[in-house]
Amino acid sequence: MSYQVVELNCPGCGARISTGQTVCEWCHRPVLVSTFNSVNDMPAPTLTDMNANKIENVELSESKVTAIKYLKLKKYDKAVECFDKAIEENFDDSEVYFYTAICCLQGKKAFVASRNVINQILEYINAAIAIEPKGIYYYFEAYIKYDYFHRKHFRITPDYTECIEMAENAGVSEYDINELYSILNVERLLEI
Repeated sequence: MSYQVVELNCPGCGARISTGQTVCEWCHRPVLVSTFNSVNDMPAPTLTDMNANKIENVELSESKVTAIKYLKLKKYDKAVECFDKAIEENFDDSEVYFYTAICCLQGKKAFVASRNVINQILEYINAAIAIEPKGIYYYFEAYIKYDYFHRKHFRITPDYTECIEMAENAGVSEYDINELYSILNVERLLEI
C-alpha cells in the first residue's frame, strides 16, 4: 500500500498545525482533525525518522513511537507495555488508548477473546471516546460488540447498531474503517 504525507494548515489563517491541536495558536480558531492514520501503511523509515527527530510534540512520544513499531511488527505484548508507558507520559492521547485496545486482541477476532480481554478492550475504547469522540473509535466499539456480544447472543447496551450510528454521526470514513480492519487482521464484518 502507498502512503501520503499531509501537511496540516489552519483553515482560518493558514498557519501550520499538528494533529494534537484543538485550537490554532495564531488565530485561535477551533481545529478538528477527524481521520485516523494506519500504522500498517507507515513504512519503517518513517517510524525511524519520527524517533530520530527528537519529537517535541508529546503526542508522538518515544514510547508511542516504539509501541507503534511493535504493533506494526505484530509483537502485541511488547506494544501494550510501551502503550501503557505512553499513557503514563500523556494520559490525554486518545490514540494510545485506541491502539492499546487493538493490541489486546493479539491479531485475532474478538469472537475468540476471553470476556476479561473484551472488558479491558471496552475500557480502553471508552477512555479514548471520553478524551476525543472520533468516529473510528465508535466503529471499533461496534465491531467488538458485534463480533463478541451479538454473535454469542449476549445483550449489551448500547448494542453494535447504536455504536455504528454514533460512528456515522461522528463522521467515520470508509478509509478509516478499511485501515482498522487491516490493522486488526480480520475480514470486514460490519457495513455502514
